[in-house]
Amino acid sequence: MKSIFKHALIVVLMLSGLSVFAQNRNLDNYRQPDKNGINVFEAPKDTLSTFENVKVRIGGASTLQYQALDHYNSGAVPLAGIGYNFNLATANLDLDVALAKGVRMHLRTYLSSRHHPEPYVKGGYFQIDNLDFINEGLLSDLMKYTTIKIGHMENNYGDAHFRRSDNAQTMYNPFVGNLIMDAFTTEVGAEVYYQRNGFIGMLGFANGKLNQSVEENASGMTGGASFLAKLGYDKQFNDDFRFRLTGSLYNTGYVPNLYLYKADRTGSRYYHVMQAESATSDNFRSGRFSPSFKNSITAIMFNPFVKYKGLEFFGTVESATGKSSGDTDTRNTMQYAGEVVYRFGEKENVYLGARYNTVDSEEVGGDVNIDRFQVGAGWFMTKNILLKAEYVNQTYDGDGFTGGLYDEGEFKGLMVEAAISF
Repeated sequence: MKSIFKHALIVVLMLSGLSVFAQNRNLDNYRQPDKNGINVFEAPKDTLSTFENVKVRIGGASTLQYQALDHYNSGAVPLAGIGYNFNLATANLDLDVALAKGVRMHLRTYLSSRHHPEPYVKGGYFQIDNLDFINEGLLSDLMKYTTIKIGHMENNYGDAHFRRSDNAQTMYNPFVGNLIMDAFTTEVGAEVYYQRNGFIGMLGFANGKLNQSVEENASGMTGGASFLAKLGYDKQFNDDFRFRLTGSLYNTGYVPNLYLYKADRTGSRYYHVMQAESATSDNFRSGRFSPSFKNSITAIMFNPFVKYKGLEFFGTVESATGKSSGDTDTRNTMQYAGEVVYRFGEKENVYLGARYNTVDSEEVGGDVNIDRFQVGAGWFMTKNILLKAEYVNQTYDGDGFTGGLYDEGEFKGLMVEAAISF
């Protein structure tokens, strides 16, 4: 049945595409899923409305990689053999619906992913930019600058998640892999944005749960809560120069299980690296790292972004402090990342880039350090088709890895990725 359902969805997507491509597919306050969405962060805020009737935009993405990676360690824990070949193709289905003036719905379904070859829903939300659907002119002066999002959705912690690959949607990521500590989670909650004259403010609350359930745990609780905040400035000073700087906070009082750095169930792009020969299942988060604290966290991320003509810099400075219920002291993890991308050509359809990413973490068994270097290139054959390649080298060090799987660990090699998004 799962196979039949998946193929039925793909057929519906293809047939729907034949009719919708001939129509105006633009929506208000919407980030385009193609090349036009690059370097867009929060959805743009515009008071002008083009709404006439309910409008459904059906979109999707498909991505395929060729992997040529090798991995090594000290031999204390033998590694599984890996060779050079294609990975499982991934696919997304997106539904975006204009429901009323200033009211839009988004829903993303993963048709195929590394961890779930069967379709499942990532999440969705309502975005409200206007209250005329309640009463014409209601709080119009406030809503000129305000956006409300409500749903089981990707939470807006940091700016790095706007540049990450989300399963098959890889257009926004100039590289193949995401950050080592990949801050991404989907929780039920609400976020309120205020954007005015380049200044950005956001406050949000969520229930701190990845897997939604009303069941009580051993402590008689059904879950916890998380608080999100963001403050920043984003200004296009002239045709050539843009500057953006934001600071973000993700804080939990208590949650049964912390998923901030391991909520992405679609899986890492580096398949089967650093997996033990004795492993009985795929570690779909291979190549990533999540601090070992489990029940509480205070995470802070700063992200500068500068673009001058075709040259752009994006940085990440992140501190995560937390503990598990049995810990007496909190532990700290730091992540730093910097990437430089140069886009050239008449329409900036070609780019070269490099990224350095490092993580230092205080773990129960000792301190650990992970370093990654990526150098890549990409070519937008059209605004909907991207071909990119990268060379990656990632190393593991520290007392916390001694004698284990990651002792003197390293993986390196070439990744090639082809992506379609519309």
